[in-house]
Amino acid sequence: MKYIPTIGIETHVQLKTKTKLFSAVGNDASQAKPNSLISHIDVGMPGALPVLNEAAIELACRAAFALYTKPQKFSKFDRKHYFYPDLPKGYQITQYEDPIIKGGHVDLESDGQKSKVGITRVHLEEDAGKNTHPAGADYSLVDLNRAGTPLLEIVSEPEIHSAEQAKAYVRELYLLMKYANVSDCDLYLGHMRFDVNVSLSAHPSALGTRAEVKNLNSFRSVEGAVAYEIKRQTELLERGEKVVQETRGWDEAKQKTASQRGKEEAEDYRYMPEPDIPPVELTDQQIEEFKKTVPKLPPEIREILNKLSIGAKVVEDILDSEAICEKVLNAIDHKLDIQVVRRIAYDSLEQPETVKIPLESHAKIASSYVSHDLSSTTYSHSINVLKDDPFYNDVEGLIKKNAQVSDESIIDKIVVEVITENPKASQDVKNGEAKAIGFLVGQVMAKSKGQANPGLAQQIIKKQLGAK
Repeated sequence: MKYIPTIGIETHVQLKTKTKLFSAVGNDASQAKPNSLISHIDVGMPGALPVLNEAAIELACRAAFALYTKPQKFSKFDRKHYFYPDLPKGYQITQYEDPIIKGGHVDLESDGQKSKVGITRVHLEEDAGKNTHPAGADYSLVDLNRAGTPLLEIVSEPEIHSAEQAKAYVRELYLLMKYANVSDCDLYLGHMRFDVNVSLSAHPSALGTRAEVKNLNSFRSVEGAVAYEIKRQTELLERGEKVVQETRGWDEAKQKTASQRGKEEAEDYRYMPEPDIPPVELTDQQIEEFKKTVPKLPPEIREILNKLSIGAKVVEDILDSEAICEKVLNAIDHKLDIQVVRRIAYDSLEQPETVKIPLESHAKIASSYVSHDLSSTTYSHSINVLKDDPFYNDVEGLIKKNAQVSDESIIDKIVVEVITENPKASQDVKNGEAKAIGFLVGQVMAKSKGQANPGLAQQIIKKQLGAK
């Protein structure tokens, strides 16, 4: 490429605390009526004093370990001043000079290439409210339920160089935060939002003028916005025009960005130390205790799942669902046969409702299928029974009822009937046509209501017709 793209991404992650960052008000505004989850602190009443939520500190520390680093022993809060209707105080409480996390990285793979994206810093801050602009109206509505929600802002190094890599980075970050139990990571509810900074330069050692695209809420929109900005900025530079440093918005329907306002710089916010919240000082013992709360993370889980030989795509599909992943890992922990674990994994991906089937019951059914006691038809029927009643209490009886018939004398009689009823297909088998044998086996399975052993049925058909 004539121009080298450089992308940095700022990610806002909503922490899964019960209450807000500085007030004892519920943190889940997804089902709440507008302005029903607010306090005197959230609306900026004079004299209101914030109190730091200790749980947010623990979650931030857990995020540090998920990013392959440690939390800072010393961090403090600052005031970031700006005026907007959804920020009643006129300033946001954030961390500027001394954030709770410095450094770290995210390992990822895109376009078949492995890479490492560094993390510049991660700071704690409160969210602002939400403005709504009704179509055709000459007014705006402000909902402050989200004001004061605890956020982690994760700032990447400008080490991303393509739309595909940008998408891979935000997805991996999403998985890290979800599996570290830092956030619910519901993209639809805005638990993770992405701001991408894109610049182009003809010189590898220099960065171009960046444009920022704000408030992206899906992996696809990150990929689309970066791809569009690379194209837009390339066309500007090719015409001899300059790229303007600005904030842009993403139009999902049109798949393009549009200018919103000029980009602010740090000095525009008049940062100052937050006088009402003391610095956060962590001990080595506290940090070690927080580290113990970090569960298995995606890289470790991938290593475990790769031993199943199910393919990278299936592994990623499993990771996309915590419930499915938990069930598959549980099956591995119980040292079930690898084929049984694979069957449980495929069932869960193809029919997510099967996740609710208790592992013991699911394993018994899957084991019977792997050992050919159940045919694909009777296995599917058995799974459907357990889906309808996850706590079905006679799984052994269900298996016995649906078990394949492997009695040669019984199958032999069915085969005689099938051959008699299908003379043309029988002759085709004698002539060596492969499809015909499959047809006759299908007829045997139909007559036996799916319970005949298909391998044995095929052997008997060939024997009776004298075919190889």
